[in-house]
Amino acid sequence: MGIAASDLNQQIIRPTLLYLNRQSTAAEALLLGVAACQSSLGAALDNHSGFGLYRITQSHHQHLWDDRLAANPDLASLVRGLASQHAFLGAPHLELTVNLRYATAIAWLLIEHHGQELPAADDLGAQALIWQAVFAPYRKPNEFVCAWQRCILGLASTA
Repeated sequence: MGIAASDLNQQIIRPTLLYLNRQSTAAEALLLGVAACQSSLGAALDNHSGFGLYRITQSHHQHLWDDRLAANPDLASLVRGLASQHAFLGAPHLELTVNLRYATAIAWLLIEHHGQELPAADDLGAQALIWQAVFAPYRKPNEFVCAWQRCILGLASTA
């Protein structure tokens, strides 16, 4: 069983986006959809394709730090402020599994780094294309829509 979508949004996603000064209902909706599609809102964390709620790969995590955050010390400091003091130094990628706010910040910054315009909160088709481009290039956009319907709306899969 994963995290309730409303709890994930109210307790993790929204506060993290506010902390990063990037809050919007469209960003919240996209991150909820990514979490639904990648891990069924945390119900399926044990997977070799990436870490945590958003299944972020070690490579994507490292590249974000090297390519974006290293060039922006203020943002890097903000993000590092979400990480555990000692655990991050020993196992930074594990932080993506055990620290939901840190993982949410990294997921959002991966989306932002990709540079696509953020679609409306109710445009699942456009959100699916961003999810596919950033997190799952070999998967189909309809998987995002089905995961949204199943995990967030509580509807039976239509795939």
